[in-house]
Amino acid sequence: MRFFDLVGLILYNLNRRKGRVALTAVGVIIGTAAVVVLVSLAAGLQKNATSQLYGISDLTNIEVYPGYSMGDSQGMAVAVGGGGGKQMPDMQLLTPSTISDIEAIPGVKQVIPQDYLQLGIDMVYGKLHSYGNVIGLDTDDLSNMGLTASQGVTSLAKGTIVIGSWVTRNFYDPKARPNDPPVEPPDLLGQSVKFVLSKWSADGVEVKKTVTLKVVGVLNETRGMSDGSIYLPLSEVTAWNEWSRGTRINRNKEGYSMLNVRAESVDVTTDIADAINALGYQANTPQSYVEGINSFFMVLQVIFGGVGAIALLVAAIGIANTMTMAILERTREIGLMKAVGATNKDVLSIFLGEAAGIGFLGGLGGVLIGWGGSAILNVVALSYYASQVSQQGGLVPSMATSTPFWLPVFALGFATVIGLLSGLYPALHAASLVPVNALKYE
Repeated sequence: MRFFDLVGLILYNLNRRKGRVALTAVGVIIGTAAVVVLVSLAAGLQKNATSQLYGISDLTNIEVYPGYSMGDSQGMAVAVGGGGGKQMPDMQLLTPSTISDIEAIPGVKQVIPQDYLQLGIDMVYGKLHSYGNVIGLDTDDLSNMGLTASQGVTSLAKGTIVIGSWVTRNFYDPKARPNDPPVEPPDLLGQSVKFVLSKWSADGVEVKKTVTLKVVGVLNETRGMSDGSIYLPLSEVTAWNEWSRGTRINRNKEGYSMLNVRAESVDVTTDIADAINALGYQANTPQSYVEGINSFFMVLQVIFGGVGAIALLVAAIGIANTMTMAILERTREIGLMKAVGATNKDVLSIFLGEAAGIGFLGGLGGVLIGWGGSAILNVVALSYYASQVSQQGGLVPSMATSTPFWLPVFALGFATVIGLLSGLYPALHAASLVPVNALKYE
């Protein structure tokens, strides 16, 4: 039998029993729609969770901190019943040699040393005062850190600073009265601000130093550490720290506070972090958190999809029952087909095609309903979340459901295969009928 003749016969047989086919397909529709909606819900929760993680904007970034390991216990006293010495951990510093070791790791694009200002600071602009986390970086441009500017530039140069998006919100008027309105965040781009540095001398006298710097850039909001930070070249922060303590800083002996390691691609980020940890340092990367979240939600998608698949399995029983009844009703028809030359393969193909057709029609309806249901659920959920956020504060979720591009195709194919498998036993029974006996069947 030719393929198109087979398809035409299958469609004819399905069409002449519209009511039974429709009722049987309803079960497939419900199961397929459940799979699409539940998996879309899990995928939406996954995307929403990863998009709202702080500091997750750049997954190629690895933060490296000094490593700690318990020192050799030989020759060290152990406290027993009090009064004894206590074993202290040894620190593995981030020295220039550490930078060389990390740069030798395959996949590392760049290593940027970082240090913090270790003294008191008061940032003054006119009559307003503010504060911030002052960070020194050994790079000429913050774009190497994956940061971008909403105003100005991201380049670092002597005598200039680049500030995070929240820094201007910290300004206050020390002479303000209790009933005065809140201070409006000033526009600092291109403006000069004063840094009043302070330290205490050995005899308890406060010593101050004023430095004037120009704001050349304001960073885009990342909802991470950079939003409240003030960035300068590492050389300037190092000079201020040396002024504070009165001695020079030897990086070979004291190291850096942190290293920012840039990976060439997201695919090698966790491998680089593992290699750095193996060297004895502490490496953290947002990519590891993302992978953990993705693993959790992948399991959740499988569970949700399995719940929907149960409805499909129930529908499969309905398909098998429908096909069994169809064979009983069409036994003489099958005998007649075989008598005029139809082979067992032809009969098998017809009934398998009808079963697969029921699964396909039900799957198609389920995909359309599930897709539409996911969209409606997304709108309703986001409206509810928005109302809750307006009352309680917080971040509005970006989405509640998300239908992956592969899900409709998979659901439709799965429903068709379920229908095909459900009709396998009835189709084999129909193909094995003896023509003479089938023609005598009443």
